[in-house]
Amino acid sequence: MAFPEGVKYAVVGAGIHGLSTAYHLAASLRASGRGSGEDVLIIDKTAIAAGASGIACGVVRNNYFQPAMRELMAQCVEVWESDPKAYSYHPVGYMQISPESMHEDVGTIYEQQKAIGYESTFIEGEADSMTYMKGLFDDWQAKGITSVLHEKKGGYANNTASMYGLATKAEAEGVRILTGVEVTGFEFASDGGAVTAIQTDKGKINCEYVVIATGPWVSRFWDFLDLPRSISIKGRDGQQHDDVAMWKYWCLEEGTLGVDPNMHKTNDGAMPPVLHVDSNAPLYADEDGSLITEEMWGIYYKPDFNFGGIQGGAAPYVVDQNPYEVAIDPYGPDSPDFIVGDNFINMWCSALAHCQKRFEGQIRYYKNTDPSGGLGCFTPDSFPVFDVFRENAYVIADSNHGYKMIGVGKLVAQEIMGESSKLLEPFRFSRYAEGKLHPVSSSPFPWS
Repeated sequence: MAFPEGVKYAVVGAGIHGLSTAYHLAASLRASGRGSGEDVLIIDKTAIAAGASGIACGVVRNNYFQPAMRELMAQCVEVWESDPKAYSYHPVGYMQISPESMHEDVGTIYEQQKAIGYESTFIEGEADSMTYMKGLFDDWQAKGITSVLHEKKGGYANNTASMYGLATKAEAEGVRILTGVEVTGFEFASDGGAVTAIQTDKGKINCEYVVIATGPWVSRFWDFLDLPRSISIKGRDGQQHDDVAMWKYWCLEEGTLGVDPNMHKTNDGAMPPVLHVDSNAPLYADEDGSLITEEMWGIYYKPDFNFGGIQGGAAPYVVDQNPYEVAIDPYGPDSPDFIVGDNFINMWCSALAHCQKRFEGQIRYYKNTDPSGGLGCFTPDSFPVFDVFRENAYVIADSNHGYKMIGVGKLVAQEIMGESSKLLEPFRFSRYAEGKLHPVSSSPFPWS
């Protein structure tokens, strides 16, 4: 396509949020008679799904301790369910399997899922939890589990396949996707307010509205908008916390056990739900029996033909580096070398064996070649920010909750069209100054 001089709506990023926003915005413009998909342009410096969305494990769940997250995810699951073929979506369900220290939190999740009509089953007590799990997997052997929350909705999607499904839908609405063009900054109105143009390495593109959906690159675009690197936060206890870094990076540890995905089926031969196991039982190495940890640990896993094995991960770790240096290109050739190492491989494969006998002795099949995990850019409280800055720049900062949130783009498109979203309201930037923070769970994962 010819390089455009201008466009009404510019969307930066061809991942889950950029593609979803562009598609739903184009559809809304057409339906309302206020424009068409030709008014929408997606810009990406590389290609569709070239960043975090393209290597995401693809888990789709509602399992959140925070009511606002739970309600938003229910809407996102509905979008996944609206076209499972196009989105390469597998509605196998999701299970949160937990120790006593998380029992109360998970019980709260169950009660609130019931309140919003999200179907799930809650099993309590160690004996009943073991019986329930053995009813699904006769080789289940995880110790110290006292609750099981089985979400009947949710599951997982194939990462790049779902992105190309979204791209196809967007292009069918007339959206243009411009790849291989890197955004280098913005131009602003003479009063210093609204964005008037996007600067790129190929030239300037005038625009009336811009959506920033750049995943782990968001802190770089935060700088382009001349927004503060440090903020003040009013805590839930009313105390003021000043000079808090707006962004931090965590490395997501994920991988694939290169065995036949069919080895991980339920007792009746069906594909299983996605399993998420948190435990405070001592974890021992499957190979030599040495102690790995006596601290709380967590893993998630699923059989995945797209990855060619059993794919999943464990809790991430903080990257001790300036986030604005990392943000230059967290997935590019000059990015820091953050990859999973032997500690993760030993821990994750041993945790699989701790949970199910079928995984004992399988660590030798771990695949070191497939990209997965990567860097996640998190906000101060590890929850998303969805808000408008500089009058006409909508920032989608997903705080690494992103891939499962396919419905956020639909809600953002509605807001751009003038319809405020109650589901997005709890994620405004103003919550930090106002002290309207989300509750924190007992999970070892920063996004639960």
